Order: sequence, then C-alpha cells, then structure tokens
Amino acid sequence: MVQILLFCAMLFQAGTQAALKPAIENDRVVVWDVTDSAPAQQSDAVVVSLSGNAAFVPKGTVQKVDGRSMIIDLKDSASPSYKNTTTFPLAFPRPGSKKILENARVIVWDYTWQPDVATPMHFHDKDVVVVFLEDGDLKSTTPDGQATVNPYKPGTPRFNLGGRTHTETLVRGKQRAIITELK
Repeated sequence: MVQILLFCAMLFQAGTQAALKPAIENDRVVVWDVTDSAPAQQSDAVVVSLSGNAAFVPKGTVQKVDGRSMIIDLKDSASPSYKNTTTFPLAFPRPGSKKILENARVIVWDYTWQPDVATPMHFHDKDVVVVFLEDGDLKSTTPDGQATVNPYKPGTPRFNLGGRTHTETLVRGKQRAIITELK
C-alpha cells in the first residue's frame, strides 16, 4: 500500500512540474500561462487576461485570475539602455494605442492592428512582452526592407528585445495585443 501511495505521489509531482513550466523565461521575466489564481507573487508581476485586461500585482500579493491569463513575473535585473540613434519615433505611444497602466516597472499598452495598414516605422527603446489576443499574421519589415511574416494565435506570448527598428503590417486575420514595456 505504501508503494502505491509513493507511486501516486511521484506521478502527482511529475504532473505538477510539467504544468508549472513557464511559457517564457529569461533574464528579465518569467511568463506563466495560467487559468486559476496562484499563490502570492514572489516578485512584482503584470497579469494579462486573454479578454484584454491587464493589472499590476505587487510582490507578496495574490493575483486574481479570471479565465486564461499570462502572468509576467518581473525579475529584479538591470534594464538595458537602448539609445535611439535612428530618425524614427519610439514604438509607443503610436496612433491607435491605448495606455492601460504605467508605474516605475512597466508601461502597458493595448494595440489593435488594422488589415494592410503598416504602423509607422519605429524604434523599440525597451524590452517588451507581447500577449497576442487574436488569430492573425503580422509582417515585420526593417528599414533595409527585410520582411518576416509571423503567425500569432490567441494567447501567444512573445518576448522581444529592445534596440530594434521596424514596421508591422497585419497581412492575415485580426490581431490585437497587450504589450508590456519593461523599464
């Protein structure tokens, strides 16, 4: 009987570890794809729901999750400095963007791309975590004309380093994202 209980405990632990694998982990953030509230945060975090809401959750606070969400744990690492030496404006604010929140750690934006309408060419002066909310393909084009098409499904998180210049065009479907700039 004890052996069966130990075996069940090992299976439970293995399943729990697989369920707790982060969607993104690097020097700046850990991003978790969750559907339920989690224990109190070990660090400051931003919770982005797939319904398009975002909230800042200070360290030590239990976040309330309503449906599928991405929890962006903010690591206490030095923010890189990306100096804009281009002639292009910063990525945000941009026409059509809505600032959801700003504090000492982050600026969070809500942005919806329009079909076949390129964003202005822009420079990202901050690292960002993007949570895509729709099903659509974005074409990213650099100033030298190199283009890449990236498909995104609802709930896709993406971490992008700052220091890059490009324009984006929605080439298929619909696309909206909550974009968290890291300070």
